[in-house]
Amino acid sequence: MTDITDHHWLQQAIDLSLQCPPSSTAFSVGAIVVDITGEVLATGYSRETDPHDHAEEIALSKISAADPRLAEATIYSSLEPCSKRASRPRTCTELILAAGIRRVVFAWREPLVFVDCEGSELLSAAGADVVELSDLADQVRALNAHVL
Repeated sequence: MTDITDHHWLQQAIDLSLQCPPSSTAFSVGAIVVDITGEVLATGYSRETDPHDHAEEIALSKISAADPRLAEATIYSSLEPCSKRASRPRTCTELILAAGIRRVVFAWREPLVFVDCEGSELLSAAGADVVELSDLADQVRALNAHVL
């Protein structure tokens, strides 16, 4: 993927986060899974179907685990995928790796508000290509001013 393409899809993920129901105890996050040809496989946003939903979790739940396109897909998330979680047994980092996705693009590293997130480091250590497009982070930070 090119930098322009990554910016396009990450902006779409950020725009998705505008759909998140309000919460004073959770970030508003959008996620999009895109295959190597540029086809959107799934989208998700925080609290889409349940107050404890994370964006990446919802997007991944909409795709068959056996879908061969996942191996070459990219997941775009407005916020760094979580590495610690109290509300569900598996983190978004674990779900991404279990799905076989090996490319992750995000805009903003999770700040030390709720947990000390290590999603980026864990994904990289597991062999994933992790890209941080921090030039889009201000948008995500502004959308999450309610918890900062």
